[in-house]
Amino acid sequence: MTQSNDILSVGIEDKLPWNQTILFAVQHLLALTGIWIFPVIIGASLNLTPEQTGMMVQACFFTTGIVTLLQSSRLLRLPIVQGPTAAFMVAVLASAHSVGLGTTFGSMMVAALIFACLSLPFKSFGIMGKLSHFISPPIVFGTLLVIIGAQLASIGPMGWFSTRSGGTLTTSLIASLVTVMTIIACMVLFKNHLIKRGALLWGIVVGVLTFYALTSWHLPNFSQVKVFNFPDFFAFGFGVSFPVVLLMMLAFLQASAEAMGMYGLVAGWGKQTLTTQRINRGLFTEFLGCAVGAAAGGLGTTSYPENVGIIRVSRVASRYVTLTAGGLALMLGLLPQVGLFFASLPEPVLSAASSILFGIIAISGIQMLAKVHWDELNLAVAAPAFILSLGSMYLPQSVLDVLPAEVKGLIAQPMMLGVILLMVLHVVINIWIREKVQATAQHTGEHIG
Repeated sequence: MTQSNDILSVGIEDKLPWNQTILFAVQHLLALTGIWIFPVIIGASLNLTPEQTGMMVQACFFTTGIVTLLQSSRLLRLPIVQGPTAAFMVAVLASAHSVGLGTTFGSMMVAALIFACLSLPFKSFGIMGKLSHFISPPIVFGTLLVIIGAQLASIGPMGWFSTRSGGTLTTSLIASLVTVMTIIACMVLFKNHLIKRGALLWGIVVGVLTFYALTSWHLPNFSQVKVFNFPDFFAFGFGVSFPVVLLMMLAFLQASAEAMGMYGLVAGWGKQTLTTQRINRGLFTEFLGCAVGAAAGGLGTTSYPENVGIIRVSRVASRYVTLTAGGLALMLGLLPQVGLFFASLPEPVLSAASSILFGIIAISGIQMLAKVHWDELNLAVAAPAFILSLGSMYLPQSVLDVLPAEVKGLIAQPMMLGVILLMVLHVVINIWIREKVQATAQHTGEHIG
């Protein structure tokens, strides 16, 4: 093993004995809690059957495996572990209610292919950096996250009282409260990073045990599914919606920004040169893998900071470890019984955990908006988008009934309407008008904002 620098004791190109490789790979895989939490929350919110939710869980393992294998292999050659991100979870939740899962995943696949084309690893292509200048500032992402949190507030708490998993109103509420209190305790009382970062996971574990102690909840009938099977491609159908494609593109843009940050951090630790072409290779493989995963019904991925944290703490940066983690995830993605197990977890527990997650999403948006300089132009971007998108939830049914289905699906979903308004207003006001206003102000000596 080479001593690559003061941070790493096992370099990026170093190999470990097979038993240590598997051990560290499993550790990376355990950090990917979103790989099953996000699709299970989607299934509970959309009232899907355990079999349907299980297909999504299986597809998420499948997608994670493909992308992680590509990132760790000769294409990017960095120890990067990818997994589903909350941005895609909320995008699926928002759009599936209006256009269905088939169109939602179809639009995600189209958005992934568009970004793959924008990231082709050739010198004349790879324009992701230029694109992010227009639609990735805090005012767009921050306002959108607040809108998302407000919209999802109507989904999470409703499931606290669900009796579909076998409990009564009382037992469901008790399990939900225990889940929430456990999550908060893990976030506040513990200094251990494994407990703090895995607060949602530990809350769900304790909540499930509580629900099991109070009710007759039992494991699913695994004989309903095959022991080994590839994910069913286009199992929910296929369709494409332009507003949903825009929404997914914004999610991919955020995912790519996070991925590039992780690329630079890990490459710096390993003292490796990170060229633009190499970055494009990494993004291209990410988007291409996500396109395949979306066809199978899986969520888009990004590079998890938790996994980079594992590298920092363990000082083991071998890409052969993350390559093994990708292989293990892919193997789990070929086992439908794994997906069915996660899909059968009690709905009240999952709803309680998702309520905390939705609140964190909204507050994250507020934190991002704190970085914005609130002059008149930025107010003109965020204020109309915020109030109009949330106000669309209260349009009279008589108005919605006369609208075409495509327009109704756009207007009735705050997240979809919000992303379009934010992108359009930001480009028009902050990209075009602001330059002219600032030029005029400089000429006349006036102060703007």
